[in-house]
This record gives sequence, structure tokens and C-alpha cells, in this order.
Amino acid sequence: MSNIRWLFILIAVAGVAIAALMRAPSIPAVPIPEDDDSIERGRYLVHAGGCISCHQDDNGSLSGGLAVESPFGTFHASNITPDPDTGIGNWQGSDFLLALKHGRTPEGSYYFPAFPYRSYAGVTDDDVLDMAAYLMSRDPVNATPPAHELPGWVSRWQMAGWNLLANIAEMDPARHNDPQIARGAYLAQDLGHCGECHTPRNAFGISRQDQAFAGANMPDGYVDAIDADALANWSEDDLALFLFIGLKPDGEYVGGKMEPVIEHNTSQLTDADRAAMAAFLKRGL
Repeated sequence: MSNIRWLFILIAVAGVAIAALMRAPSIPAVPIPEDDDSIERGRYLVHAGGCISCHQDDNGSLSGGLAVESPFGTFHASNITPDPDTGIGNWQGSDFLLALKHGRTPEGSYYFPAFPYRSYAGVTDDDVLDMAAYLMSRDPVNATPPAHELPGWVSRWQMAGWNLLANIAEMDPARHNDPQIARGAYLAQDLGHCGECHTPRNAFGISRQDQAFAGANMPDGYVDAIDADALANWSEDDLALFLFIGLKPDGEYVGGKMEPVIEHNTSQLTDADRAAMAAFLKRGL
């Protein structure tokens, strides 16, 4: 780890210079929808986007605090209730687009990629704004999550260099002509950000897209592969049922950190969307 530490220090030094050149994208002011239809679509998308699993507290609000362990320290999920002091109460539509699609704070600094903005970059602007509509309709909760617990050699300055490396390392996403597979890819790759856990990473914590969904070692254990080879003995119906109730073809129920993903994310989808995810995992990779 010492070599990686020094490499990260070098990235931090380079990041200071790169950050001076990489201004936050200029996004025009855009209103957050307030109509009931947008809020309801946003509710669905917040579930599909996995926001509940990370940001929900013990009382059922989205005030954050969950610890996310990584080789680079422990990150704590933020408060995404519309509290103006500790949450997102002062955010505009452009702030949501800047955060989810570009990994930037309203002030223009960088988020750490424990927040899966690399995946959310593929979410449409309209979907992001509908998610904002739902989040801003919730009750505000004044709560400050714990600070991130990071070694001294990890800093936000590194994120400019890290994002540059990540852009170089990434492959162009596959395009699918089949509408069902394309929908499944959107749900699994972008909104559901399944690859954030199921895709292995290199020494810098950048996802290895040439091994997408091939399984990964995490601080708390190995995350199973969910690529076509790993699911060779699963049918699409098996996968759709698993995404609904967490039942595997061998009759066992899933446990661990996948359990809340089933509960708050995939079980909340429509049958058609679960079938689309299954089609993508079986036929789209």
C-alpha cells in the first residue's frame, strides 16, 4: 500500500494543477419540477437509483450517515433531505445535475467517488430533475452525518487527477438496438450502478470496464460476479424473480449488503423493468 500511497500523493499534487484548469461545468439555471407526476416519477427513480440503501437512516429518512468502507478510508453517506443547513434544501436544479452527472458540489469542488457519479453520468437530465422533485418534496431533517474517516494521503484535490485517469481508463459503453436490453442497461449500469460493487477496480480504485460485472474484492468480502458467464445457469425468469424477492435458483435467499438493494431498489421496480435488467445481464453483456 505504501507505493499506492505515494502515487496518490503525486496525483494530489497534479490534481492541484489540473483542478485549476478543470472548472466545474457551466450548467444553465433549470427549475426543479413541482408537479405530482414528476414527484411520483422521481420517487420511482430514487428507488431505482439505489439512493435509499445508502442514505436512509434508522428512522426512515434520507439523512445519511451510513459508513461505506473502502481501501482508501471510510466514507459516510450525506443528508439528502431538503434541510437548508445540513441537507440539500438550498439546491437548485443545476446543482443536482452538477452533482449526479459531474461529481461536483454546488460550490464546484469534487465529490469522492464513493458517491457513484461515474455511473450516474449516464442518467438523463429529465430523470435527474424528477429525482430532485421527489427529494425536495420530503420532510427536511436537520442531521449532520459523521465526517469521512480518511488517511492523510487522500484528499479532494486528488479527485481532479483521479477523474482524468478514470476518463482515460473507461471504455465506451455498449449501445444496444434491442429496446428491452437498452432499458436494462440503463437501469443496471447507470441508475442502479451495479458495477460500482460488482466490477473489479485497479489500484487507484477505478473500475475495470474490460471486466464489467465480473466480481470484485471489497473490504468486507467478495462481491459475486453477475456477468453472462456467472449467470450461465440462470434463466431470465430466475434473474427477474431474484431481483423481486432475492430468491436464487437453488432455493437460497440472498443476504449481506445485497439484501437492502433488493428491498429498497429492485423489488420496487415494475415487472417490465426487472425483466429488462435480466435481459441485459443475460444477453447484453
